[in-house]
Amino acid sequence: MARIVTLALALLLVAAAPATAAVPRDWLGVAADGPLIEAPGQHAGEWPLIASSGATSVRIAFYWRAGQPLGPGPVDFGVYDGPVLAAAQHGLGVLPVVFSTPSWARREADDDASPPRDPADYAAFLTALVGRYGPAGSLWAEHPEVRARPIRAWQLWNEPNLRSYWSHQPFAGGYVRLLKVARAALRAADRRAVAVLAGLPNGWDALRQIYRASGRRYFDAVAIHPYTARADRVPRYVLAARRVMRRYGDRRKPVWVTEISWPAAKGRAPDPIGIATDDRGQARRLRRGLTALATARRRLRLQRVYWYTWLSAESNASVFAWSGLRRLHDGAVISTPALNAFRATARRLRR
Repeated sequence: MARIVTLALALLLVAAAPATAAVPRDWLGVAADGPLIEAPGQHAGEWPLIASSGATSVRIAFYWRAGQPLGPGPVDFGVYDGPVLAAAQHGLGVLPVVFSTPSWARREADDDASPPRDPADYAAFLTALVGRYGPAGSLWAEHPEVRARPIRAWQLWNEPNLRSYWSHQPFAGGYVRLLKVARAALRAADRRAVAVLAGLPNGWDALRQIYRASGRRYFDAVAIHPYTARADRVPRYVLAARRVMRRYGDRRKPVWVTEISWPAAKGRAPDPIGIATDDRGQARRLRRGLTALATARRRLRLQRVYWYTWLSAESNASVFAWSGLRRLHDGAVISTPALNAFRATARRLRR
């Protein structure tokens, strides 16, 4: 009963906070994936739009399988250089989410969702990435015409509590072993590197499993993906993660929301997680959700929030095909009502 009262009181305090709470400049970002990364030549004009939208950073998937497809050793940085340079040219930071094991490094070679057989292979890949994009990165030396924006925060995997990203479940023991060697490698390459936990969908239970597997020492920020149909309930998901952190003596670490979205997929695509709405609803929920998180930011030590996603290609195959602030529609890119809501909300929250 005491826990219920504490939770209710915390929620009351969140609801009572000023609705116009200001946020730091680097608080809000967007995911950059899909057509933006897959067809960069066709969508180069999106980068200045991102920079003018109120987003100050982009979360980009660094697929390990793309950088080292054939075996350990040299990394093909060409698959990552383009978006990192484009972001830097437009004053945007980058949060890489590093995952997707190449076949040579998998526990099961024919399973795309297999975790790595040896976490040291993943750690070596991270070391190479820091050498390319970190504070002494070779990319910046090769491109003196671009103002360097070294990458200091690295997200270690994506949603490992889901079988589609980490086939060996329960995941916590194997994932913590990966975290241990990955964070050590990051800190050896850059002593100020920030190891961000993999984003955990509605992840307080998955977070509890990580702590029970003795993972507390191996990450610097918690990340969750609070997917819910009700925008006003999003802070509750962050609060639930905070309660787990406090229970395991980890209250000082920040929380990052590395995905939040309400796709405009209602009647257009299957919605297995119950978050779809229409175009007007997407704009409305975006505005309410970001405002609620900004209002609760200080109490919850909420350091970053990323909308998923900037540009998506409409399709009836996935609910997230309708998540973009900009969407590829019949071969042309269109802006959504949610983009106007994002711009206006970002501007209002930074006053």
